[in-house]
Amino acid sequence: MSDVSNIVSAAALAELFRACSWFGALQASHQDLVLATSRAEHVANGAWIARRNAPSDYWLGVHTGLLKLAIYNESGRSCTFSGVPRGGWFGEGSVIKRELRKYDVVAIQPSLVMAVPAATFHALLAASLPFSHFVIGQLNDRMGEFIASIQNHRLLDADARVAQSLAQLFNPQLYPSTDLTLAISQEELGYLTGLSRQRVNQALQTLADAGILALAYHQIKVLDLARLRQFGLDQI
Repeated sequence: MSDVSNIVSAAALAELFRACSWFGALQASHQDLVLATSRAEHVANGAWIARRNAPSDYWLGVHTGLLKLAIYNESGRSCTFSGVPRGGWFGEGSVIKRELRKYDVVAIQPSLVMAVPAATFHALLAASLPFSHFVIGQLNDRMGEFIASIQNHRLLDADARVAQSLAQLFNPQLYPSTDLTLAISQEELGYLTGLSRQRVNQALQTLADAGILALAYHQIKVLDLARLRQFGLDQI
């Protein structure tokens, strides 16, 4: 995140933060602090937002687009932990502990990424009860998401892994802005599941044949979210 031409103006930044529930719960002085110190930037597909083992200088959010949290080794192989769609905020654990970031953050769609400096984050955590409550909820929900991801990767077949990866993008606490129509390609879903595009396509067709999804070019519409969330869990 470095191209000045892609950075959002101060006026536009205020509009972005007003769309965040946690920001609306802050006192006016705390809102002013956030707007005075934070930034937002448009990034391209494939852009690196943050690097593993780099200082956790920012708490990050996604206004539009899709990011993935992953680890890459020297040979280029990767392990994806989670996808973060619009409305999601992440990285609070590393910021709280003032530790090096544990994963890489990469855009898998053109995205608008918001960044709150660690110093501002800690000031809010110390002075704002609503913000503290929000962060505690984030930590709890994120832990549940990661546990579910490990469980699903180890115990579920490919069709169920695709279903559960999609279902995770509809967590109402972590990702409150996710719409039932997702602008996501099979390749992008492959990044989140660790499966090939061809295998993702097969899984999506299975889910579509079951009446759970409707498929279009680079778009997935969820027809039955309850069934999507339950798909394959009988394998556990």
